[in-house]
Amino acid sequence: MQQTRTSQAPLYPAERLLLGPGPSPVPLRVLRALGAPTLGHLDPQYIAIMDETCELLRQVFRTQNQLTFPVTGTGMAGMECLAVNLIEPGDEVIVGVNGVFGTRMKEIMEGCGATVHALEAGWGDVFTLEQIGAAFERHPRARLLGLVHAETSTGAHQPLDGIADLVHARGALLAVDAVTSLGGHDLRVDEWGIDACYSGSQKCLNCPPGLAPVTFGERALARMDARKTRVQSWYLDVSQLRKYYVGGGPSRFYHHTAPINMTYALREALLIVMEEGLESRYARHQQMHQRLRRGLEALGLSYVPKHSLYTLNCIHIPAGADDAAVRRRLLEEYNIEIGAGLGPMAGRAWRIGLMGHGATVRNVDLILAALRQVLGRG
Repeated sequence: MQQTRTSQAPLYPAERLLLGPGPSPVPLRVLRALGAPTLGHLDPQYIAIMDETCELLRQVFRTQNQLTFPVTGTGMAGMECLAVNLIEPGDEVIVGVNGVFGTRMKEIMEGCGATVHALEAGWGDVFTLEQIGAAFERHPRARLLGLVHAETSTGAHQPLDGIADLVHARGALLAVDAVTSLGGHDLRVDEWGIDACYSGSQKCLNCPPGLAPVTFGERALARMDARKTRVQSWYLDVSQLRKYYVGGGPSRFYHHTAPINMTYALREALLIVMEEGLESRYARHQQMHQRLRRGLEALGLSYVPKHSLYTLNCIHIPAGADDAAVRRRLLEEYNIEIGAGLGPMAGRAWRIGLMGHGATVRNVDLILAALRQVLGRG
């Protein structure tokens, strides 16, 4: 039998400038942390590192919630973790649908057996307090409202201040997708009354993909403790996970083998965030967004959303431009990655991410210069 030969060449991935919707550029400091010696997931030293990571997450989420930890999985694991724990079959919920990720939240909650009432808005639009209040008037039995703070498919930035008062007055919970905002946009879990929130490690936190930070408040915990049915996911069952992440001292309940080295990387990434300071970090993202926006509009390009994220800039593809050809030239000639449109925006929009380590004057000016050349507008 002839033996198949495999290449033994070393692995040398290209060093791209990641200015798409994620993943974002990972600082060398974080990559070095990722390569630190692996400990056991029940080793007291690792437990201490994990506890530090959870405390840093509380600071970045701006919450005192004890149940704040990184789910093993990407941002969608965070979305599913919230859904399977807070929803029981037969529950009614309202989900804001104005892009791909609102749609995905709706689908996941339907998969949990909920009757989901979609509060719909145009792609690129956001929801007003009046629209949300009207939705609860139509569906008074709704037990949860799900909203996307940063809709990555359109670049729309959903205001959250004041929504929790409206939701809580109706006995419902507020669940928020902050995948593309945590660490890049102002997010105040406690002050804004958010009951449960999730994010991803690979966006504004500048960590490799693989962890989904989540936080659950007292109302959410009470809802979970009052469940009449078992959580449909063993892996994401918070009643079990909390015994590991919020156990007493070094002795913790074994649930699954945590991704040790990814926890190192997330801890280092969160330290970088806190060393810069949240307010300074938010201001930097705003400044880089404004710099990019001025440059794009000078090239004749326009934004899709009225309320744009700083971290994800979604722009209309200009007439006559070949979507795939432009992105291919940016990648091959300039080593720059930007994102294509999703769903109805496919072939109609580009998405340029300015997240954390990637939100710099140098990167903004590089992508503007490259677009100017590729589009022939120099």
